[in-house]
Amino acid sequence: MNSNAAHGFIYKVAVRKPDGTLVQRERVKNLTPVEGLNHFSSVVFKSGLQVATWYIGLFEGNYTPTEDVKAATIAALASECTAYGSAQRVAFVPGAVVNGSVDNSASKAEFAMTAAKTVYGGFIASASPKGATTGVLVSAVRFTSPKVLAIGDVLVVVAANSLVSA
Repeated sequence: MNSNAAHGFIYKVAVRKPDGTLVQRERVKNLTPVEGLNHFSSVVFKSGLQVATWYIGLFEGNYTPTEDVKAATIAALASECTAYGSAQRVAFVPGAVVNGSVDNSASKAEFAMTAAKTVYGGFIASASPKGATTGVLVSAVRFTSPKVLAIGDVLVVVAANSLVSA
């Protein structure tokens, strides 16, 4: 038997203006850092501690994630964006697992901007506070193009995690 497995998140990102008009959309694949890979393997094979709720964060630094980035370093390395209405990072609320995939399409993460910002990417971590340096980082993504956002714009994120036998 010769089988490979592919794992990762696909992000669908859209920018919505205050009047509801969609002005940008893109689909981009993430990087699953070593910290995330170790977490998945630990939970599945070694009775590691499962995380009940994951959170999506954004970054405004001109940063490209690397495999060694961690929850402890992402906020500083990537300059986490905190200029949105939620008091904490936005929860990733997954739906049902189907064919090895799960996403938050039924409960999209929405970031209503409270300041004009350029956002370069996002991430998924287990800690909820904006700027947190604790927890586990399972995904980091640099968008194909920076999202130039004005006050009142909403950045909408759908993240889908897949584990597929190839």
